[in-house]
Amino acid sequence: MVFLFLSCKNPQKNSNSQENIPLSIPEKIALAHGYNQWDAVSEIKFTFNVDRDSTHFERTWIWKPKENSITAISQNDTLIYNRNAMDSIAHKVNAGFINDRYWLLAPFNLIWDSGNYSFEHSVDQKAPISDAKMQKLTIVYTNEGGYTPGDAYDFYFSDDFLIREWTFRKGNQEEPSLSTTWEKYGDFEGLKLPQDHRKIEADYSLNFTDLVIKME
Repeated sequence: MVFLFLSCKNPQKNSNSQENIPLSIPEKIALAHGYNQWDAVSEIKFTFNVDRDSTHFERTWIWKPKENSITAISQNDTLIYNRNAMDSIAHKVNAGFINDRYWLLAPFNLIWDSGNYSFEHSVDQKAPISDAKMQKLTIVYTNEGGYTPGDAYDFYFSDDFLIREWTFRKGNQEEPSLSTTWEKYGDFEGLKLPQDHRKIEADYSLNFTDLVIKME
């Protein structure tokens, strides 16, 4: 089973942290989702689920970002690896981790990936699923490096800068490759994270369970 929405950049601090410098739209979105709490996160555990029709897929991750260590738990196996020293097996598993982490923490990637994409902001744009008028941030990754070079993401958000819907466009093509909602927000140690993503079709849900965040 293959999922889109991949990005391979590592977390880094916001380089635009000087006082009196206006925040960019990507920074405002990241901060609205609790990015200012990220430095205190010592461990994050979550189960990534996809329910489609009568089928169910899941995999669980335990990530210690300060150590860059990952525990990958699937139905058939458990693998512990460090992202600073990965063999071929870990590289393959890590692609799944990057995908699942991006779904969960995409607002933070707006800062972590800063410099690796261009962006454009517009207002009064029709969201792809609800048709509601929202603000829109479009980012397009550069053509070098990463799991998804050249791909584009459209983030639709309200005045509180919380994302409500998004669209993935492979290779920056005009037509959407995938659009989902951002629903069931929860507050996890100050991180505001969605736990459910749905398409227009009623028989699809990409969701997170067993989400636990530990702070220092």
